[in-house]
Amino acid sequence: MMNQACNFSPGSRIIGKWNGKAYIIIRLLGQGATGNVYLADSGGREVAVKLSENSMAITSEVNVLKHFSKVQGTSLGPSLLDVDDWKSGSQKMISFYVMEYIQGKTLLDFINERGIEWTDVLVLQLLSNLEKLHQQGWIFGDLKPDNLIISGPPPKIRCIDVGGTTQQGRAIKEFTEFFDRGYWGLGSRRAEPTYDLFSVAMIIINAAYPKRFSRKSDGEGENQLLAVIQQHPFLLKHREVLRKAILGNYNSASEMKNDFIDLLSEKTKQPATNQQTYKTKVPKQTQANRTQHKQQRASTSRNQVKKKKKLKKTSGFVETLIILISVFLIYSLYVYHILL
Repeated sequence: MMNQACNFSPGSRIIGKWNGKAYIIIRLLGQGATGNVYLADSGGREVAVKLSENSMAITSEVNVLKHFSKVQGTSLGPSLLDVDDWKSGSQKMISFYVMEYIQGKTLLDFINERGIEWTDVLVLQLLSNLEKLHQQGWIFGDLKPDNLIISGPPPKIRCIDVGGTTQQGRAIKEFTEFFDRGYWGLGSRRAEPTYDLFSVAMIIINAAYPKRFSRKSDGEGENQLLAVIQQHPFLLKHREVLRKAILGNYNSASEMKNDFIDLLSEKTKQPATNQQTYKTKVPKQTQANRTQHKQQRASTSRNQVKKKKKLKKTSGFVETLIILISVFLIYSLYVYHILL
């Protein structure tokens, strides 16, 4: 009922009481417990406007966005553009703030289009941003794919809802059960880095299982999640990192990030090792074949062996090229991430 006064139809005009800036509503972007968010036009520029009768909630979110702007080298949340009040006739005063409109796809939609391997790159970006946010004394809280937008190019992870962001040490303000460690019986709802890192692990699991599942029974959250990880090939490769995040064994986002980088390094080394083993076996197989031919057919045999060697070399070159390209792409994405 609180948000009824914040319902606007396309074309509605909002003018700030104090700053006098005008915004023309284009369409509804989302509704929440504390207010509605609209796409609006501001002098030819698209912006996002959040309106609410709860001025305290607006003030709290504005403070979070201001803190985000102070975190150097990160763009996790949208930029804050304006804060004001609006009143029409006898209606109750409505508070609102205006922020950057972030265009892009939600994290799960992006991964569905590009492939689950992109999860690694995006999670590395997310962990870097969370580390800087935690250093400023804030915990994101309601961290989930629905709140994460991939903008770009180049692909960059951004957040579109800071309503759950909480100062460290306090109780989490907003949460979604699937990403909440309290729901799984694996920790409290106290705002601390480990709370966000649990959510990061659940985001990775959600990427592998887009249809979220429910907790089976009390006290079995740990066993259920570890079993789910064992059953999916992509998650199985990340098993140790996910296990530590779920059980709260990481002290910081940077610690989890370092383990993630080590894991990716191991994944890129493995194909190269397999290729090297394959190459060392080729001469032995060729030599064995040569000794089996009779003396009178030596000339024909040599020609056949040359052709086989040429084909194997070509095949080996193609495989090596594919591996090198794959490794180059992964490390290019990582280097781009480091330079952000």
